[in-house]
Amino acid sequence: MLKELDFEYYESVDSTNDRIKVRAHDGAGQGLIISAGTQTAGKGRIGRKWESPTQDSISTSILLKPEEINLEAVATITIIAAMAVRSALEKTCGLKPMIKWPNDIVLDGKKICGILTEMEMKDGKVWFVTCGIGVNVHNAGFPEEIAYKATSVDLELKKLGRNEKSSRKAITTAIWENFREYYNIFLETADLTGLKEEYERNLANRGERVRIEAQENSYEAKAIGINNHGELIVEVDGNRQIIRTGEVSVRGIYGYV
Repeated sequence: MLKELDFEYYESVDSTNDRIKVRAHDGAGQGLIISAGTQTAGKGRIGRKWESPTQDSISTSILLKPEEINLEAVATITIIAAMAVRSALEKTCGLKPMIKWPNDIVLDGKKICGILTEMEMKDGKVWFVTCGIGVNVHNAGFPEEIAYKATSVDLELKKLGRNEKSSRKAITTAIWENFREYYNIFLETADLTGLKEEYERNLANRGERVRIEAQENSYEAKAIGINNHGELIVEVDGNRQIIRTGEVSVRGIYGYV
């Protein structure tokens, strides 16, 4: 189980995930959380760079040593992190985010959070996992190439007529407290059996038409929900199919979501 959370904060790091990896090699224990005011080499999925403007966004990572789960279940940790972020934004800011499968947190059709889970193996087993989370909080604008699909907590609060500045510390604390709760539920079965219902309630495209973009082709389908492994269930011409994380990109018919 994930019992204790050990928070550390730095004004600047290269990458919170990379800093966790170094500490893991030095013998740090499960539950270590490293957060930073900015990252100089933040990472997203597929080698993309994740921008971390100074004091504008949340950059935070946790060290996990999941001896109880197998390699196939590690990918599910990303979904647990998405649930934790979604719930934290609702509890601390009163926002109503949704999850774009598998782990993008969206508000008003735009992405507000990025999550990157990495692991290292030892003796043929999972040695440790680091899950990094980046949340746009105070960002007032974004580069042109992503402005159509990116937003921040403060921008969304402003749309609601609320001009208060949200708290990065409060959001970060809520994220990891939620994560601990969800993660321990996950460990009971090593899958999403105990979390699937809540995830599906907050799945942005559930019951709607989506575009499945794979390397070989793209096609439209209806998003049904997920299975206990976090894989997306879609319906194509009356037949149900399973979409696995990392295989494809899922987009809404009329936009990012």
